[in-house]
Amino acid sequence: MTPSTKLRHDVGTITIGGDLTVARLGFGAMRITGRGVWGDPPDRKAAIALLRHVVERGVNFIDTADSYGPAVSETLIAEALHPYPSGLVIATKGGLVRPSPERWDPDCRPAHLRQACDDSLKRLRLERIDLYQLHAIDSKVLLQDSIGALVDLQKAGKIRHIGVSNVNLRELAEARKLATIVSVQNRYNLEDRTHDDVIDACTRDGLAFIPWYPLGAGALAGARSKLGSLARHRQATPSQAAIAWLLRRSPAMLPIPGTSSMAHFDENLAAARLLLTQDELAALAG
Repeated sequence: MTPSTKLRHDVGTITIGGDLTVARLGFGAMRITGRGVWGDPPDRKAAIALLRHVVERGVNFIDTADSYGPAVSETLIAEALHPYPSGLVIATKGGLVRPSPERWDPDCRPAHLRQACDDSLKRLRLERIDLYQLHAIDSKVLLQDSIGALVDLQKAGKIRHIGVSNVNLRELAEARKLATIVSVQNRYNLEDRTHDDVIDACTRDGLAFIPWYPLGAGALAGARSKLGSLARHRQATPSQAAIAWLLRRSPAMLPIPGTSSMAHFDENLAAARLLLTQDELAALAG
């Protein structure tokens, strides 16, 4: 059994947009950049090696954004993996700018999104991006204008599918009136379940839900917490238990735990073999 086949066997698959089938455990490429998601990584060769290792272990969905670095994450992905192996899906995002390490400012003007997409295509060395996601809602720009720009890019053949990020249920519904939305990327983890209603909508309607900050278990991971106790009982780490919980939360879930460490990546990937019982799921969610 190949690593790709084994991962798919362990976690199952999800089909994005009707034609992109990936294993239901991806990799978030935010932390391969410098400290604070700013600048180059301290060890460029290690970042390249990690990205290659991720794919060698069977992961075929990598999530990034033009704001990671900024521009660094996309550049590293292309350097490490281009020409891309068959079946690898690279998702990126546009709509946040980084004027300084501390700032993540929305800019979803159509002109900016068009330029951001073109720049991502160049950095990733792609003719078309499989999944391009609006990274945020910009209060200064009508959503119909931002989504409209992505629809135009789709018609031009520059992006295959459109996703949205950091949206509530109302904003998702509005976006879906403007375009075929295939995925949602929101903050979600065992501690922060603000977007349960969005996940339920994705599950019902066949959209992928890509949780960012999926391991933000906080105090729940303490030795005396429910998550810590369960992990200790199952001889797993709290991170592994948190990922296992996400995978069971919904078939629409596509976790993308990220790291700059190869050892930590392997530890996270091992969560694919941790199958929680119904009683354990209920105890964690209670």
